[in-house]
Amino acid sequence: MKAARITADGLYRAALGGAAALVFVVVALIVFEAARGSGLSIRTFGLGFLTSTAWDPVSEKFGALPYIYGTVVSSALALLLAVPLGIGSAVYLAEIAPRRVGAIVSFVIELLAAIPSIVYGVWGFFVLAPWLRTAIEPWLIAHVGFVPLFRGYPFGIGMLNAAIVLSIMVVPTIVSISREVLLSTPRSLREAALALGATPAEAIGVALDAARPGILGAVILALGRALGETMAVTMVIGNTNRISASLLDPAATMASIIANEFTEATTPLYISSLIEIALVLFAITIVVNGAARVLVYWATGGRRSAAALA
Repeated sequence: MKAARITADGLYRAALGGAAALVFVVVALIVFEAARGSGLSIRTFGLGFLTSTAWDPVSEKFGALPYIYGTVVSSALALLLAVPLGIGSAVYLAEIAPRRVGAIVSFVIELLAAIPSIVYGVWGFFVLAPWLRTAIEPWLIAHVGFVPLFRGYPFGIGMLNAAIVLSIMVVPTIVSISREVLLSTPRSLREAALALGATPAEAIGVALDAARPGILGAVILALGRALGETMAVTMVIGNTNRISASLLDPAATMASIIANEFTEATTPLYISSLIEIALVLFAITIVVNGAARVLVYWATGGRRSAAALA
């Protein structure tokens, strides 16, 4: 009986280990196929592919810099808008709102994560873009147009639109995970803070400090969603290979250029260049998430958290 139990435990451990190893195998296969498919582009352009702004399929000159810029800037802007709103909403729902209200509102917010990205793109194109073009962007140009970020013309379609749509898409992730982390922190932390004379706001600050690893983990997940988003961004960012300091101008991301042109690629070098952009996007995702893990480790003083490593 004892030997059978050991054998069953061994099989269980082997099955779990195999499932974990399968993840690494899949990642390795993705990297291998992307590297193999982009080999022609790598041999032709070398590192200049990452610094070139050219994108001319006719003369077969390709560069990824405008798309790297668009991906990084749109994701950073999306987090800049989403993080304060998401964490603030999570704190209210977990610490201030009545439990019933918090549960209902959280359910509605989580429904936003289930909406297909194409729906966000349609909303951004037909609703948000006209509003930006007629109301917001003219005001920005008139009042803060001296700042390079807000110079240009009110297209409605561009980096600002894409950042707003992305921020709306990632807010549910931040709110949902941050709220659950806050609710899972021991109630005794707040009670101890209040017993020592802290105000309710200071007690919430104590809970936030304890939940910091999990909240940072939520931000990391949101960043990963923003970096890889394709259809919604493709519909509202304008899709141009120019690099502009203005948030009002059209731009493009690595995901959007692949979605727009992969079916139109007719030459081996053209296809290889698009695959290399996919490889660069994969590499950027790994680097950004690795840097975020280091940030979590540094911010928590080396404390590990399941939520932070989710």
